[in-house]
Amino acid sequence: MKIGILGSGLVAQSLGAGFLEHGHQVMLGTGTLAKLADWAAQHPGAQVGSFADAAEFAELAVLSVKGKAAVAAVKAAGVQRLAGKTVIDTTNPIADAAPVDGVLQFFTSGGDSLLEQLQREFTAVKFVKAFNSVGSGFMVDPAFKNGPPTMFICGNDDAAKAAVRGIVEAFGWEAADMGSAVAARAIEPLCMLWCIPGLRRNEWSHAFKLLKPA
Repeated sequence: MKIGILGSGLVAQSLGAGFLEHGHQVMLGTGTLAKLADWAAQHPGAQVGSFADAAEFAELAVLSVKGKAAVAAVKAAGVQRLAGKTVIDTTNPIADAAPVDGVLQFFTSGGDSLLEQLQREFTAVKFVKAFNSVGSGFMVDPAFKNGPPTMFICGNDDAAKAAVRGIVEAFGWEAADMGSAVAARAIEPLCMLWCIPGLRRNEWSHAFKLLKPA
């Protein structure tokens, strides 16, 4: 597929490299082309452009910006270019405030999520939450001694979730569909939980696993 990624940070670059390794065509969209010059040079075949370029290019898009910039990034891409397309939402609603005893602070409440805000704002886009609960270094082909970890996903469109499930599993994860966009109220805070060992003890090499009885 043609994958258009909105973002130029570590998550965008890691997923972009992963999609390339798995045989997809990739364009990263950014507001500062120079920021991706080194990455593009290291990944022959990758393309770099504006948010609008990446959205137009995409058969499937990925939103990988800071949570506070998510709405603005979709607007910059042009909702008409993303309408009807599946968009993997990797964002988390992390506030600017400092963590409290290793716990990140969010700008959302327990009764809402960033995914829901995006879906309400851009109703024609098929958002699916994924890749928000692990560090960028483990998003593609994670290697853990106890087998593949679990990637929790959610969204309102079943076909879009099926497409994202296929990507998640191709990238070496077990996918767990938690339901509609409302489930992001539980999935997004997994970012908080994942970061606590890192922020408190500088331990960043872990992932979540959903265990079921035999």
